[in-house]
Amino acid sequence: MTFSVAVQVYSVRDDASADLRGTLEKIKKMGYDGVELAGLYGNDPADIKKMCDDIGLVPISAHVPYVDLVADTEGVLAQYATIGCKFVAVPYLNTEYRPGTDKFPEVIENIKMIGKKAKELGIQLVYHNHDFEFLKLDGKYALDILYDEVPAEYLETELDTCWVNVGGEVPSVYLRKYDGRARILHLKDFFGEKSDDMYELIGIDNKAPSKPKNFEFRPVGSGIQNFPEILDAAKLAGTEWIVVEQDKPSMGLTPLESIEKSRQYLKSIGY
Repeated sequence: MTFSVAVQVYSVRDDASADLRGTLEKIKKMGYDGVELAGLYGNDPADIKKMCDDIGLVPISAHVPYVDLVADTEGVLAQYATIGCKFVAVPYLNTEYRPGTDKFPEVIENIKMIGKKAKELGIQLVYHNHDFEFLKLDGKYALDILYDEVPAEYLETELDTCWVNVGGEVPSVYLRKYDGRARILHLKDFFGEKSDDMYELIGIDNKAPSKPKNFEFRPVGSGIQNFPEILDAAKLAGTEWIVVEQDKPSMGLTPLESIEKSRQYLKSIGY
């Protein structure tokens, strides 16, 4: 079994904002099969569909803010149905909605509702984790509680291999917990130790880092992750799409150079 390979457009967000079509064309030339969107970059959904069709990229999925999905569930999902997205992800929870807060039970119920509506529109809802979901509530990870509470029909996983590792689990082992429910998987590499300052790298200003500021995201294959092991597990888990993501460039590379380096690495190991 092999995988289709996509890239999260957030990785090259400034380029996409300046010239979405041109950026998609560059992504295609790198050898990517598809893209995962993170916004529309000022474009009409029908126009994005046409861009992808013309260029030959599959708009496989999209990250859509939780609050937007709650505020206008059908309207927002319909935009991504127009584009042709097979998956839509809840990408992140702001502090007030996270596990351990009074609002987390409400989040679970809302995700059930969003997942049902997505299914009606031919879209599978997935959840993209960070590390804060690895908080234990009554002895169980909050991420596992979410997947236990919401039926697989309405919510599948989009495990982020970097944040699973940062959260204290071995990505290849944790992935196998969700065999058959892990059709889309985020590949993200990193170097350094867990620290609050790592959230600055995704635009979140958390103060008082607990460890030295040596954490950085890296192109896939350039950090500490064991991707051959992860991808072997992904085959057994039934993963169909692997999605490269790098929140912030490093190693002196531009964002476009970073995702190209990731693609070259995956090709070098047979993907």
